[in-house]
Amino acid sequence: MNSTNNTDGVHGEIRVEAVTKSYGTGPFAKTVVKDCSFVIERHKLTVMIGPSGCGKSTLIRLMAGFERPDSGTIQIDGRPITGPGKDRLVVFQESALFPWMTTMDNILYGPRARNEQNAQTQSKADFLLEKVGLKAFRRKYPTQLSGGMQRRAELARAMINDPDVMILDEPFRGLDAMSKELMWEYYSGLYEESHRTNFFVTTDIDEAIFLADRLIVMTNIPTRVRATIEVDIPRPRSLSGIVENERANEIKMQALSLLHEEAMKSFSGGSRAAADFIEAYARRTAKTPEASRAE
Repeated sequence: MNSTNNTDGVHGEIRVEAVTKSYGTGPFAKTVVKDCSFVIERHKLTVMIGPSGCGKSTLIRLMAGFERPDSGTIQIDGRPITGPGKDRLVVFQESALFPWMTTMDNILYGPRARNEQNAQTQSKADFLLEKVGLKAFRRKYPTQLSGGMQRRAELARAMINDPDVMILDEPFRGLDAMSKELMWEYYSGLYEESHRTNFFVTTDIDEAIFLADRLIVMTNIPTRVRATIEVDIPRPRSLSGIVENERANEIKMQALSLLHEEAMKSFSGGSRAAADFIEAYARRTAKTPEASRAE
């Protein structure tokens, strides 16, 4: 199969090849991404994890087409990414719902902006509202929704546009622990139904392992791929099942070890985020798997 011609009609593969991105000029220039290469495979949920501030969000902006790399190439299904496109949609950390619109109007915003609203899109919006558990909140405004509800509304607003690739930049970061875990299960269920290509960025190792088919571990800034780990844990997944899964714990310790090495490099440069990670890592690894399961 020639991916450049995309003759199989299957969409959603993104290839990042030898990408470098810097900001500033002269002595003030800072390289954020350097010689970075990886593939987001079709119909897989690929999760990227790395030290805070390493350049993950920069890679998202490059793949979304909001910015251009200084060197290297980024392609979707063999076509160069030169700007934003309907085939890629980004869900950001901060809520992007319009506060003056109801839940239903927010979800329908994309089709309306493209003059594509009709009976079919209305039916799809109704279906998605029910799917994300917000049917009873269709006439509510964002300020009347909880944080988790807002996140679900944003997922529905992206899904109605039927993108080939969903790109998510730490979308559950601001939620409390219970709401975050509920969103993991909710989002994982949506993925398992559609198997749409998903690229998910996080700094939370438990979130990464619960969600991922493939885990990409990034280096300290300037970022590149340190390792790719196949998360070969059967779906559907549950939080209790992941805690008791030996393979999940193996992957977790492997990823934590790599992240610890990268944090140590950053720590030597005075990074506060790296120091926080090292402290958290020490607390986590001080517990044996048996002790953790007993808690």
